[in-house]
Amino acid sequence: MKRIFLMTVAAAALLAGAAGAADLKFKPGEDAKFNWASLDSFKKTHDLKGQTLSIFGPWLGPDRDLVLSVLAYFEDATGAKVEYAGSDSFEQQIVIDTQAGSAANIAVFPQPGLAADLAAKGFLTPLKPATAEWLKDNYAAGQSWVDLGSYKGKDGKTAFFGFPYKADLKSLVWYVPENFADAGYEVPETMEDLKALTEKIVADGGTPWCIGLGSGAATGWPATDWVEDMMLRTASPETYDKWVSNEIPFNDPAVIGAIDEFGWFAKNDKFVDGGVAGVASTDFRDSPKGLFTSPPKCYMHKMASFIPSFFPEGKKLGVDADFFYFPAYEGKDLGKPVLGAGTLFGITKDSPAAEAFIEFLQTPIAHEIWMAQSGFLTPYKGANPETYANEALRKQGAILTSATTFRFDGSDLMPGKIGAGAFWTGMVDYVGGKSAAEVTAEIQKSWDALK
Repeated sequence: MKRIFLMTVAAAALLAGAAGAADLKFKPGEDAKFNWASLDSFKKTHDLKGQTLSIFGPWLGPDRDLVLSVLAYFEDATGAKVEYAGSDSFEQQIVIDTQAGSAANIAVFPQPGLAADLAAKGFLTPLKPATAEWLKDNYAAGQSWVDLGSYKGKDGKTAFFGFPYKADLKSLVWYVPENFADAGYEVPETMEDLKALTEKIVADGGTPWCIGLGSGAATGWPATDWVEDMMLRTASPETYDKWVSNEIPFNDPAVIGAIDEFGWFAKNDKFVDGGVAGVASTDFRDSPKGLFTSPPKCYMHKMASFIPSFFPEGKKLGVDADFFYFPAYEGKDLGKPVLGAGTLFGITKDSPAAEAFIEFLQTPIAHEIWMAQSGFLTPYKGANPETYANEALRKQGAILTSATTFRFDGSDLMPGKIGAGAFWTGMVDYVGGKSAAEVTAEIQKSWDALK
């Protein structure tokens, strides 16, 4: 789904690698920020010498190197040999492998829906109930994460199958601190404040937002993030879940209301750079560049944590650009919801090493090693935030660990023809002039056609 825009495309279908004890990125005991005691404790209770653990996932390029750096500590602690293979065709290959009985011990799922499909067919091993209890106690918004990894098995009974690890954060608004300071603007703490700031910027003669929905054949997907965030700020988490599963229709009043909340920002010529016509025609990768012009073409840009990759060269986070939490309504009492994505570890071929690896993920060190490098966020409250590689990651991590509700990207949980099809095109039609009621009715028709 949306992660395809960020993934390095590999020339080969698979890239395999093994971590080794000699490759430890940070020497145990040398840096007090790391919880080395958790590694020592794990080591004392896990002897897997002579065993091999195979892991298959979507991580390639730099991400592959980063996960190998974490796996090296599991090898060092247990004596097991770890073999990791990454593929840019993971979603297709894992289905083939499980059906053929040739799956790796562990699979890394970027899409919960795919894990749920395999669990229903009996291709995933349920994790221990104690693991789900551990998540409830140790992850921020812990029940949300347990729910994300819980599916019906082949027997029709719901069990916990997917351990969440490595989160992405979407509920962010990017801005240039110097522009705010020059204009006398303050970072809004509520949705009411954000809307008031939007109107004030217009009154001052500026343009509040840069919004771009362009993405080639996938044009429209950035709008789905807006709508999903607005659903979490205007309706209960339970309503969000029913929407994602189509237990309530796509044209339910709650969904229409969330889309119109997005429209409040995007369908006002005064609010967006290039006017409403520019929203659908501007590529999402070009959209944030308006923050950095002089004078600024816009003051704010809502996008996920990956967007700095598309900032003009040389822009430094915390200095030239910064972000704040996309706020909730003070008057709606829905807490601090966070929208995001991430990966789940599931056991596709059970073994003592696979069980031990799930236990390893419950140690702070399994999170801190990647935190100290790049591109990693965790809701694990026991991991030391001081190990994050920079202040930007630390602030994003704080948003994640202070969340009262976490929900996975809704369109990525929907059937592909909806979440990566009718929803995308519907949002383009909406910005183009159709009403939310018209667009949602059409999307529901597409969903009905799948039944």
